[in-house]
Amino acid sequence: MTISRRPLVRLLLGSFLGIFLGLPPLLPSAAVAQNFPAKPIKLIVPFPAGGPNDIIARVIGQRMSELSGQPVLIDNRGGQGGVLGTDAVSKAPPDGYTIAISSAGALAISPSMERVAYDTQVDLAPVTLVATVPEMLVVATNVPANNISELIALAKSQPGKLNFASSGPGSLPHLAGELFKLTARIDIVHVPYRGAAPAVNDLLGQQVQMTFLDLPVLLPQVKAGALRPIAMGSAERAPTAPDVPTLAEAGFPDLRIENWYGMVAPKGTPKEIVTALHGLATKAMADPGVKEKLAQQGATLIGDEPEHFRQFIADETKKWGKVIKDAGVETAK
Repeated sequence: MTISRRPLVRLLLGSFLGIFLGLPPLLPSAAVAQNFPAKPIKLIVPFPAGGPNDIIARVIGQRMSELSGQPVLIDNRGGQGGVLGTDAVSKAPPDGYTIAISSAGALAISPSMERVAYDTQVDLAPVTLVATVPEMLVVATNVPANNISELIALAKSQPGKLNFASSGPGSLPHLAGELFKLTARIDIVHVPYRGAAPAVNDLLGQQVQMTFLDLPVLLPQVKAGALRPIAMGSAERAPTAPDVPTLAEAGFPDLRIENWYGMVAPKGTPKEIVTALHGLATKAMADPGVKEKLAQQGATLIGDEPEHFRQFIADETKKWGKVIKDAGVETAK
């Protein structure tokens, strides 16, 4: 059987002509996606090593590497609450080889709080919502409250006297406290810190009275009896803290407070490459070992479709934007 070389000749001539005229090469994107990845993938984590975002990215990245046969290289680029690292991926070549697992703060909250160099809905290509992590409300052990009702009653009896710590202005823990204030109609004072660690240290030192933070950050101190848990922001009780009721159980069904982490690529990344990244990421997330490791961190793996994740980001941006407005949180815009 004789195979005609004419289609191949046309493709090569078209590619050479495209190079000569400065046009994109005529290489089918489906063929590129079929061989993806053909080299190492850089996975940006917009926070320093050791935090929840970093742990989630490393566990999933390692499994993606094993599945693809190509290294997935973690690149920690902390700064400005995740904004700097997220901005870096928005400016990367749209070939699927530079991606990020970013957070609610950088993707939905900061764009409503300050002037950032990217538009989440325009400059990034959503791949998948990776995981959610509940925020836990805890109090210092000297606070005379064992549940949400007692804490609210205490705050109402001392308006403006109780403080809540956060990991920084405009962070999810900050807005969680503001949403709690609005919903419970209490007057508590925000005390921002540069990160979760100093906030927890002052809470342990009883210099502030309460905080909302990611479950993995607070769980060791709660288990040690150094902090008292009040409620969980997730829809269901966390397997790692089964005795802590949810805010819904405590009478606040609309008070859903979870941090979340999602995979994004630069805008203009071909749909076939986004699909390939999605398949690789969700296959890694389905691995029993990955599930077990991240469950220990209090994370619930999601793995939705790119368009669903895009809508999720839009909904979260609207939700927290309303909190920012209603609470009168100052923005840099």
